[in-house]
Amino acid sequence: MAGHVVDLDGLTAAGVRDGVLDGRSVTVLGLARSGTALARFFADAGARVTVYDGRPAVELTAAIESLGGRAVELRLGPDVEPSATWSEADMIATSPSINPDYPTAEPRLRTALAVVVAAHRADPSAAPALVSEADLVLRMCPCPTIGVTGTKGKTTTASLTAALLAADSAHPVILGGNIGIPLVERLTELTSDHRVVIELSELQMPTLTRGTTVAVYTNVTADHLDRHGSLDAYRKVKGRLAELVDPKGVLVLNADDPVVARYAVGATVPVIFYRRGAPEPGGIGLEDGWIVARAPLAEESRRSGEPSVVPIVPVSELAIPGEHNVSNAMAAIAVAGLFGIKPEAIRRAAAAFTGVEHRLEQVAVVDGVRFVNDSQGTQPDAVIAALRSFERPLILIAGGRDKGVDLSGLGPVAAERADAAVLIGESGPTLAQMFRADGMARVELAASLEAAVDRADEIARDLLTGSGSGGPATVVLSPAAASFDMFVDYAARGRAFKAAVAALAERRRATEPA
Repeated sequence: MAGHVVDLDGLTAAGVRDGVLDGRSVTVLGLARSGTALARFFADAGARVTVYDGRPAVELTAAIESLGGRAVELRLGPDVEPSATWSEADMIATSPSINPDYPTAEPRLRTALAVVVAAHRADPSAAPALVSEADLVLRMCPCPTIGVTGTKGKTTTASLTAALLAADSAHPVILGGNIGIPLVERLTELTSDHRVVIELSELQMPTLTRGTTVAVYTNVTADHLDRHGSLDAYRKVKGRLAELVDPKGVLVLNADDPVVARYAVGATVPVIFYRRGAPEPGGIGLEDGWIVARAPLAEESRRSGEPSVVPIVPVSELAIPGEHNVSNAMAAIAVAGLFGIKPEAIRRAAAAFTGVEHRLEQVAVVDGVRFVNDSQGTQPDAVIAALRSFERPLILIAGGRDKGVDLSGLGPVAAERADAAVLIGESGPTLAQMFRADGMARVELAASLEAAVDRADEIARDLLTGSGSGGPATVVLSPAAASFDMFVDYAARGRAFKAAVAALAERRRATEPA
């Protein structure tokens, strides 16, 4: 099947720079963000690259343009037989969503990949080496890596971790993976002095054969059951990062989450717990309104005999709202401590961090109404966290494509915390029925996100007028649903929300008296 199979275990960034892939045949599966990055990486390394995608070229114009004219053979469209694209390949590299076990890959591609996997198990020389973008990065990365995963909060935690580590200018920090640029494109520039923070989703976990130096967990609730079939299967997949952590590494676990806490059972590496309470020995917690470390985390600090409880940052100084973000901050602080970042530097960096796009992102305050973009809030725990992050008056915009998760716990919290809900998309009517049944008095449907923003603004102003309060009232988009009925992804939905808020603000400015 293969020409001369690439030895993945012997592949290094230095070897790639020296031309070890020159002339080798590589097939890249998928022409999305990771796939285009893989194609550019291998082409720049001198490989003969073939790219397969079941979508026709007309749907992939932007992706094709992003290849920058590189000599890449494109095998696109439903008429292309997937296995024919790697019949002479030395390696197959995949995007995260392409997996023989997941419905995210088209059925015929899954079937063809299953044949490759079986052949490789029987005789590694009889089939092309198969590697995902994330696994390739972890195999070749020459510096410490910090993997961050969880159902929710991983992007904020990964971003804050990178910001805290950047306080040490001697060690450049790269942030990527499920956020930002695919890390494969940074591989050849990395040195042993770098530190890489990589956000990892459940899509990437089954493709990994290597772990990270530090594995950080935020929480594990319920999500993506359409892919995994059951909650137990989802939890097992999430646990893979803990199983693969470097033998000389560390686990950073949320003691407040029972699923995450159980990943410590049988751990063969040190575990640092963080919690929204008094810290455990060697852990991170809360005391008197401060995030504190109980016993220093860095080896040089342990030798110096510093105090057993070290104050790091007052919770009041965190710019990211909500109790869940206190937990996310503690996880990031634990990592910073492990890498020797001093408490005063952590405090400065943590206080300066204002969050990331689409995650409780304050968009604008328009005449006393605050608009918050939490488009990434696609499952109930995330929406509950958003609702608990703001005081009333509070209006929730939610709805989209149902993800098949249990929403029953959301209704009572929404009725308690929100004054009203404006609902959109396919799941809007179902959410409306649930919210009303749980006691929310003001529930409306809107035909579009733009209409929902306008109506939520009207309700917010009614509430402010009725209460006599000067504000702010808060309108938060936290959908409790996927975006695919109306938008290409959550980011497009978030951008549409921000555009609608900007248009609303402009209309209000235009009607103000001169």
